[in-house]
Amino acid sequence: MPYTPDKSLESWIWDAACSIRGAKDAPKYKDYILPLIFAKRLCDVFDDELNRIAQEVGNRKKAFKLVKHDKKLVRFYLPIEPQNPEDSVWSVIRKISDKIGEGVTSHMRAIARENPLLQGIIDRVDFNATTHGQRDLDDNRLSNLIEAISTKRLGLKDVEGDIIGKSYEYLIRKFAEGGGQSAGEFYTPPEVGTIMSLVIQPHPGMEIYDPTCGSGGLLVKCEIEKERGFSNPRSGKDGDRNVPAPLKLYGQEYTPETWAMANMNMIIHDMEGHIEIGDTFKNPKFRNKHGKLRTFDRVVANPMWNQDWFTEADYDSDELDRFPTGAGFPGKSSADWGWVQHIHASLNDKGRAAIVLDTGAASRGSGNAGTNKEKTVRQWFVDHDLIESVLYLPENLFYNTTAPGIVLFLNRAKPKEKQHRVLLVNASQIFEKGDPKNFIPEAGIQRIADTLIGWKEEEKLGRIVEHAELKKNDYNISPSRYIHTSDAETYRPIAEIVEELNTIEAEARETDKALAKILKQLGI
Repeated sequence: MPYTPDKSLESWIWDAACSIRGAKDAPKYKDYILPLIFAKRLCDVFDDELNRIAQEVGNRKKAFKLVKHDKKLVRFYLPIEPQNPEDSVWSVIRKISDKIGEGVTSHMRAIARENPLLQGIIDRVDFNATTHGQRDLDDNRLSNLIEAISTKRLGLKDVEGDIIGKSYEYLIRKFAEGGGQSAGEFYTPPEVGTIMSLVIQPHPGMEIYDPTCGSGGLLVKCEIEKERGFSNPRSGKDGDRNVPAPLKLYGQEYTPETWAMANMNMIIHDMEGHIEIGDTFKNPKFRNKHGKLRTFDRVVANPMWNQDWFTEADYDSDELDRFPTGAGFPGKSSADWGWVQHIHASLNDKGRAAIVLDTGAASRGSGNAGTNKEKTVRQWFVDHDLIESVLYLPENLFYNTTAPGIVLFLNRAKPKEKQHRVLLVNASQIFEKGDPKNFIPEAGIQRIADTLIGWKEEEKLGRIVEHAELKKNDYNISPSRYIHTSDAETYRPIAEIVEELNTIEAEARETDKALAKILKQLGI
């Protein structure tokens, strides 16, 4: 019988996190908490595998010896053996009473040495680390955390991989709530990820890529939705059932701690993904045998919005044909459309993508006198008929901003009936109030996804717009420009206007600097 907890797994997992210093400070310790919960899952699953082998060979003592001799019998071999073979593997960590931080770190590093797949992931944290002679996490608090984690078993018969995976995502979300501006770098609201994965419709065996994968949530969502969409396997002649092939998941993440988080998220969901580390924009790691950019069936991404540290030289020096003539550099103040270009270049001939962008990316520069680099890139995508749909999200969903955000859907093989047109969906009113963030309810997720998948119009929600009309509106592709959600609404959302004004001011400052430099050179 599966273990039924008195509390939900989510409540337990958050209580464990709070056992260090309470809910307020828990996010500061995520780099300690996540690896420990991950290690608990590894230990309990290893126990289950040992028990299975013990049933065949007679007892756990023999099972330990057999597994040590042939480590391929288990997915992850853990070099942790209790004095009493009948005790749980986790009990070895739980019983450390002296120099706990040192002991936990040693066990984590030993696990990593035996499992190359876990190197840099489970052994990344030093539980004995100090700052100016003071332990970052003292043994008393570490002991409390281990005890809190020990209250639940996380083996194969206790919780399904997807259940603990969801709980793990819950913990990441709770950290995001207290993570301020940095939260959006590793976490996308689950309902947004669900909509994206439903709309791009990943099929068994497809290769899915996220160039800014954060904690890996969007890739996980694609696999979950694929399994849900193909949950009724076909039957063979004799009733044999064909199990749908898993997706092949690929991601790249810049921040080492978040890269480790993504790998743990994949493994704890029992999904096998290939997550690279490094700056995707300047050095994308996924290349083909000729050194060119590798292409994928689907791409999902939520790049950090309005990155301003990429220069025109970063675009001009690119040797991977990511920034085509007529598009290219979108301006220093925002790399949003630079990321869109990278993603477009990462799609194969039939590829589709879903990209979360700042709301202003859909409209900045439109209606302004003169030229605007960001609008020029947006125009290139419209004129090349690559944009299938644009979704305008509700406000206050994301953890690092109250701005609504949009989801841009690309399709490199638009069917004839969709060509030279774009479906715009304004879902700004489809949400429920939450604390601290709003959320899209299940029925709202399905309504939005059905509209986008069916490519259908609905009053105050969805409208199909011809390219000629987009051109007439100076390539503004914001759904809020074309779909008013109430009779009284005649103006664009304030957040969108403020964002555009900020961009105009930034461009003016850059122009002033350039002019001052020229005048100085002229001695004026």
